[in-house]
Amino acid sequence: MNNNLDPMNIKNDFPIFKRTINGYPLIYLDNAATTQKPQSVIDSLSSYYRNSNANVFRGVHTLSIEATDLYDLARQKVQKFINAKNFQEIIYTRNTSESINLVAYSWALKNLTKGDKMFISPFEHHSNLVPWQQICRKVGAQLLYIPLDDSGAIDCDKFSSLIDQNTKLISVTHMSNVLGEISPIKDLTELAHRFGALIMIDGAQSVPHMPIDVQEMNCDFLAFSSHKMLGPTGIGVLYAKKEILEIMDPFLFGGDMISEVTYEDAKWNDLPYKFEAGTPNIADAIATGTAIDYLQNIGMEKVFDHEINLVSYALEKFSSLENIDILGSQDPSLKGGVISFNHKFIHPHDLGTALDRFGIAIRTGHHCAMPLIRSFGLVAASRASFYIYNDNEDIDKLIDSISDIEDYFINE
Repeated sequence: MNNNLDPMNIKNDFPIFKRTINGYPLIYLDNAATTQKPQSVIDSLSSYYRNSNANVFRGVHTLSIEATDLYDLARQKVQKFINAKNFQEIIYTRNTSESINLVAYSWALKNLTKGDKMFISPFEHHSNLVPWQQICRKVGAQLLYIPLDDSGAIDCDKFSSLIDQNTKLISVTHMSNVLGEISPIKDLTELAHRFGALIMIDGAQSVPHMPIDVQEMNCDFLAFSSHKMLGPTGIGVLYAKKEILEIMDPFLFGGDMISEVTYEDAKWNDLPYKFEAGTPNIADAIATGTAIDYLQNIGMEKVFDHEINLVSYALEKFSSLENIDILGSQDPSLKGGVISFNHKFIHPHDLGTALDRFGIAIRTGHHCAMPLIRSFGLVAASRASFYIYNDNEDIDKLIDSISDIEDYFINE
């Protein structure tokens, strides 16, 4: 365990861990779906509504000025968190899914044509699969899949023989929400740009868990959600290079995304506002900045190291359960804080329900990655995913509880 990160101390900052589930202390292992919120984020939401509630950019009174300042400051925090060049490259959306759809309809629909190619990986969440199916079908482009090697990891050597000048876009998850596999983003970006293609990164599972530097990555687009990184639901981010955003058309219309309107036509506002129609999600943007403050105070290197240690420990403990099959790689150096598994005799939904009786929350189902789960010959799987407030004791309780559940289901 990384001694510089104390999960028990961190847990004290999260009110939800004061409650019990079915008489047991809550053990929350569903962090890939959403994370819990520290008191500081909850207080941030409350403080905005209690003290500074007003619309932004539209008033000269004190409350509007305060709200605008807080809202702008939050965007600057996001910019620095991922090391974007400037705040104009940070677009607020509702979530990762909307960020991807914004690129699909504002960039891809205009730039993909019949005969073009785009590539995604076989690991993708539905949100980074279905929009591209729809766009490619609409314009007549080919949606193709990046090949995997024998271990099930992305094979950049094989991919280099498939990508060509007709490839216009690659869109790939940075870290699989099912397998925890970390994609070779640097190599994929180099390949994309070598052939004049753009690359989009689904960072829903990476931005909350590891240091991210979009300038170093040199990605063209990056999407992520606040609620997976201690922030509130209902707000996400699209990062895109400024020169790309400038040539993209707006996705939604109305409100402050407009600079001038006549009865005949309209002109769009400057970046980033031309992509943010209507009254924005002010409170949740401010609270996202507070969540970033919390993570920055810990340090993202420490967050990532902590999760690697947890995964390594969890994989070792899972090896003691002879009826469990781990999906994907069992090399902790290739994974983030996600382990999906299947019990040979107990259905995932039964296992998840039984674990809940011990106060343990995991995810069961296809994890919004139905094709990937089916590629393992399954219709559902169980998933444990970790974060800063989890420790080895949580994993011990998970493994011990699975053993107890086995005794009930198999030996009764």
